[in-house]
Amino acid sequence: MAQRGASRGRQRWLCLLPWGCRGASKRPLSDEIMHQDITPLCAADIQDQLRKRFAYLSGGRGQDGSPVITFPDYPAFSDVPDKEFQNVMTYLTSIPSLQDAGIGFILVIDRRQDKWTSVKASVLRIAASFPANLQRVLVLRPTGFFQRTLSDLAFRFNRDDFKMKVPVTMLSSVPELHDYIDKSQLTEDLGGTLDYCHTKWLCHRTAIESFAVMVKQTAQMLQSFGTELAETELPNDVPSTSSVLIAHTEKKHKAKENMRLALDEGRSILESIREPLARSTEQSPNQDQLDNQTTVQRLLAQLNETEAAFDEFWAKHQQKLEQCLQLRHFEQDFREVKAALDTLAQKIVTFTDVGNSLAHVEHLLKDLTSFEEKSSAAVERARALSLEGEQLIGNKHYAVDSIRPKCHELQHLCDQFAAEVGRRRGLLGKSLELHSLLEASMKWCDEGIYLLASQPVDKCQSQDGAEAALQEIEKFLETGAENKIQELNKIYQDYELILTQDLREHVQKVFQKQESMEEMFHRRQASLKKLAAKQTRPVQPVAPRPEALAKSPCASPGIRRGSENSSCEGSARRGPYRRAKSEMSEGRQGRGSSTGDEEESLAILRRHVMNELLDTERVYVEELLCVLEGYAAEMDNPLMTHLISTGLQNKKDVLFGNMEEIYHFHNRIFLRELENYIDCPELVGRCFLERMEEFQIYEKYCQNKPRSESVWRQCADCPFFQECQKKLDHKLSLDSYLLKPVQRITKYQLLLKEMLKYSKSCEGAEDLQEALSSILGILKAVNDSMHLIAITGYDGNLSDLGKLLMQGSFSVWTDHKKGHSKVKDLARFKPMQRHLFLHEKAVLFCKKREENGEGYEKAPSYSYKQSLNMAAVGITENVKGDVRKFEIWYNAREEVYIIQAPTPEIKAAWVSEIRKLLTSQLQAFREASQHRVLEQSQSLPLPATASASPSKGNTRNIKKLEERKTDPLSLEGYVSSTSLPKAPEKGRGWSKTSQPSEAPEDNDGWSSAEEPLNSSDAEEEGGVGPRKLVPGRFTVVADDEKGSPDTLVMRSGDLVEVVQEGEDCLWYVRNLTSSKEGWVPAGSLSARLGKSSSAQCLSSSVW
Repeated sequence: MAQRGASRGRQRWLCLLPWGCRGASKRPLSDEIMHQDITPLCAADIQDQLRKRFAYLSGGRGQDGSPVITFPDYPAFSDVPDKEFQNVMTYLTSIPSLQDAGIGFILVIDRRQDKWTSVKASVLRIAASFPANLQRVLVLRPTGFFQRTLSDLAFRFNRDDFKMKVPVTMLSSVPELHDYIDKSQLTEDLGGTLDYCHTKWLCHRTAIESFAVMVKQTAQMLQSFGTELAETELPNDVPSTSSVLIAHTEKKHKAKENMRLALDEGRSILESIREPLARSTEQSPNQDQLDNQTTVQRLLAQLNETEAAFDEFWAKHQQKLEQCLQLRHFEQDFREVKAALDTLAQKIVTFTDVGNSLAHVEHLLKDLTSFEEKSSAAVERARALSLEGEQLIGNKHYAVDSIRPKCHELQHLCDQFAAEVGRRRGLLGKSLELHSLLEASMKWCDEGIYLLASQPVDKCQSQDGAEAALQEIEKFLETGAENKIQELNKIYQDYELILTQDLREHVQKVFQKQESMEEMFHRRQASLKKLAAKQTRPVQPVAPRPEALAKSPCASPGIRRGSENSSCEGSARRGPYRRAKSEMSEGRQGRGSSTGDEEESLAILRRHVMNELLDTERVYVEELLCVLEGYAAEMDNPLMTHLISTGLQNKKDVLFGNMEEIYHFHNRIFLRELENYIDCPELVGRCFLERMEEFQIYEKYCQNKPRSESVWRQCADCPFFQECQKKLDHKLSLDSYLLKPVQRITKYQLLLKEMLKYSKSCEGAEDLQEALSSILGILKAVNDSMHLIAITGYDGNLSDLGKLLMQGSFSVWTDHKKGHSKVKDLARFKPMQRHLFLHEKAVLFCKKREENGEGYEKAPSYSYKQSLNMAAVGITENVKGDVRKFEIWYNAREEVYIIQAPTPEIKAAWVSEIRKLLTSQLQAFREASQHRVLEQSQSLPLPATASASPSKGNTRNIKKLEERKTDPLSLEGYVSSTSLPKAPEKGRGWSKTSQPSEAPEDNDGWSSAEEPLNSSDAEEEGGVGPRKLVPGRFTVVADDEKGSPDTLVMRSGDLVEVVQEGEDCLWYVRNLTSSKEGWVPAGSLSARLGKSSSAQCLSSSVW
């Protein structure tokens, strides 16, 4: 029905479109078809030719309504090309209506200022090229006496040359012209009163024809769009249908906008035509003006009618698409609901156990009830979807035949599931009834046995005692009607549906026990009846068996469920709070009245911030609990296991991180402590400071966040999350709540800033400032840790490098002495982009990789390239040519890294941090050296010829160092290997330079500080004289051929460390290869040592 209606609407709409293609000539449709291959001329096409004004259509009419075409005095008429003349004539004759053109045109040729030869040529040219019917040709001949006389004679003798379809009338003056055409139909240059402006006429014609083209294009566009809409096939899924609906709606809006623009254009043209007539009420419009007005009005009417038809067609098409989208949503929901109901049906089938005890049956009933409650959401959704389908049918949806069967199927599945649950409940109810009967029977039997065992035999020997015992037994047997199994076959018949083989055997055992107990009672009854009769002989009393007395009347054991009572952690009011409150009360009493109002306003603002802190903290704790109970705990629920996808299994810890730890901290500790400061909000900074260590748990959570994001992105569509979200009635999905801890830790610093803003004059301002700084430090540590975990390729443990102080991206140039010259030259001009991580013990150079992925995976990764031990690093603060550059050099400038920071501020921060680090290392080095000097003065062996302790020389070196250390910006290195930190790599020690701080400036920004040269270096350069030894590490190049037991043995290739110089040219040396140490003569030592492997000293002389 909807398709047929839309088709009829489209046919009705399309039938209007050809009329929108008509131009201003008002030709009938048949004429258009006949001339469809002829392209009509437009004013815009021949605008330059019309602007010459050698002929114009003024709008005047003859007495019989024939249009008047005027040929004004145009001296260059003969120079007009034939093509232009033909175009203008064709265009002017096409403007009047067919009715007016059929009467014939009147041509007025004004040649009063011309010559006869020109008149003749003009008339002959017009007669030969005029494309329409002529009624009369009126020629105003030349006014000069000679030319007029000549024209009379020539016209008489050459009349045959002017034979035309109509007579040619030669007029001598304008008044004669008025005899043929009324003055009101002639322009002013012909003595008439007709208002005509050729420029306005040309503008109007151009605008009208442009509007006609616009109407035509709009109509064609609508026709094409309508064809596209009608031929569009309805998609089979929700996204495609939504896309089609959105695309069609956008195109519809665009089409409507085009129609609106066309209508505005037409109205504007119509207004410009009417405007001159509105200004002058005395002047009536000429026929051409009326025709133009009618043409524009007709085009506007066609546009309006076309728009109305299109709107009607679009409404039906849109309704069909919307119904299609509703159908696709219904079908998609139907598939999901049916799958859920099928899953429930499969699960309910597994509920086959009827229980083996009363407690077991009760447990099964609870499980069934819980299953039914959890299944109610799916069942209610199915019933709601069925009602939705019925509403679609009631709204005359076009796919009724597809919707109705699905509604019936949903209703059937829901009823079937409810019936199955009811059947299972009935079976368990029967099982509960049977087990209750069996429990009652067993309890009755146990009580009966206990009764028999508890009756005293000695009292039963008397007649009264026997009668009392007999009455007691009879009274007990009367209770058996309610508790015992009456007929076994009836039990089998009534509970046939639930009787399994085990349960049948259990019923038989209970029944046998009951029969045995009744038989015992009957025997006891018989004995007591004999005793109740008059006794003729004494009876020896017999005590009952001990084992019979030991029997207990307790009922059969069952499964019992207990509940654990959880105790809340209570927290007392904190001491600082009491003190704060008393201090605040004292402070308030001491305030002056002049500042009372201002302080009260600040107090109100502080309370407002505190309330926001507490309110948001409570909401935050509730949200964490909601996530932990509604998602994390449900992942361990066996009834939800089927909804968990394979990729989500065993990913609970990854997905939630340490959120539970965060929740317990806030719920048990932080929130309760915050509440203690509700009356003294200005002191809340203390609460943050006291718990600042606990806030480190957020660093662990943030470090896990990328892994959590990855798991969520892979499993976001898992039915488990959708089910949990639906149960919690959350509008946002889980990933929004997993972001809450990150948002919360950043929220604290904002609240602390606000509180500090209103508490600057309060006692707790310093605590607030410190708390704010600490929170910001935690945020920085979290941010740094996020970068640290992104480092790949580092073999060691990053935690061994100490605390991360700074990190950032820089441009790096290298200038290594051991590299190839071309490589060094290339390195000068081509910087490397490196991300530096400054630790307490090393600086790492990494390459930043491209960012890709979404969410947290957009974080960059860093490929480890190299590291420098801070114990062997020196820096040059200023590099010539760029204020953003500084140098980090290594191993006595064997390796130089020129670092360019993004800004001078960043450079200053890094240089300052490195300076602090090296200064602290130097201070620690100095203290350790002094301590080791005292130890070595007692432990170092003395040479045989030494007259003084070697510590003397060491002390002298330390003293020299102290003298050079007075200026922290011009530090000179010193040596004491006994306190040097052990470097992990070759040459990783303190670096040294002997150049002043201006050295880098001498080489255009490159550090030119010279390396310290030992004697071997001097020899290589051709120097003479003894080699000067300096402390450091060296490689042995010659064996000790003259070794003695008193000296240290060194072999070629050994790595030794020259520690310090003693008396009598002896040096204390440590052999790092053999782990031995001792005194060696300087002459023997200098001959066997090669080039220094490291010059160990701290040098920051160019800081």
